[in-house]
Amino acid sequence: MLFLIPAYLSEKSPLDYFAPIIKEYISKTDYFFVENEKTARKVIKFFCPEKKQADLKFFLLDKYSESADLKEAQKLMMEGQDFGLLSEAGLPCIADPGNLMVRWAHENSIRVVPVNGPSSIILALISSGFNGQEFTFNGYIPIEKSEKKQKILFLESQVQKTGFTQIFMETPYRNMALLEDLCKILSPETKLCIAANINDPENEFIRTKPVKLWRKKLPELHKIPAIFVIGK
Repeated sequence: MLFLIPAYLSEKSPLDYFAPIIKEYISKTDYFFVENEKTARKVIKFFCPEKKQADLKFFLLDKYSESADLKEAQKLMMEGQDFGLLSEAGLPCIADPGNLMVRWAHENSIRVVPVNGPSSIILALISSGFNGQEFTFNGYIPIEKSEKKQKILFLESQVQKTGFTQIFMETPYRNMALLEDLCKILSPETKLCIAANINDPENEFIRTKPVKLWRKKLPELHKIPAIFVIGK
């Protein structure tokens, strides 16, 4: 089986935020597909502190991975070995390259077992007050200035024309640059939700305001995980 195991969004998240079965599934195997070994070890220790770290076997699965890079793991799975798939944060396969192995599992009659857990994208959406029936997740905003401006204007136009909520994100160390650009480019009346440090009981920040109010005072988001949402 391939267990799709959620990771916490914040290291400060209480353990009771999560389904008890996560620990059970982690206990079942020592084999994991991971985007980052250091993060994966911390997540496994969070859910299952008694598990022996020395026994863990990790297979790198990131945005550069191809199926050919995972032949050893695939052979083990075909022989009956269970694997876990861990994201860097939140649910696997959402803004995450894990779908490569999930697709392979389906093609090879390996059972895929999803597990309930947090998604910063969905949590930001339901906390925004925007349309949750029709929405689009746009991934990362372009870095280059003209492309970024064009993309932001396009997302705003989609909200105005269709009413679809638009969700997007940025690498945490570029959050402030994106937020400043949003406040310059978006219309003053456009509503923007900023959801940062989601599931952190001490520092969670989720606010929805018109851009004209954000311009008066910007929150500090440098190196802080955040999701941005615009909508009606």
